[in-house]
Amino acid sequence: MCEFKVYLGEEVVFNDVVYAEERDGGVLLRNVMGEEKRLDGCRIVRVDVEKEVLRLAKA
Repeated sequence: MCEFKVYLGEEVVFNDVVYAEERDGGVLLRNVMGEEKRLDGCRIVRVDVEKEVLRLAKA
């Protein structure tokens, strides 16, 4: 399975992410353990499966 390291700018904000969705002006993330994190005012700007990196930016 592919688990992503999620960056907001240059800061790692969440690890082992298997689910990401833009929703209601933010991004909902879920990791392999089922833990969720919501980042308001953000959007997904890049998904790199080869490097297992998901990049967010402020909306």
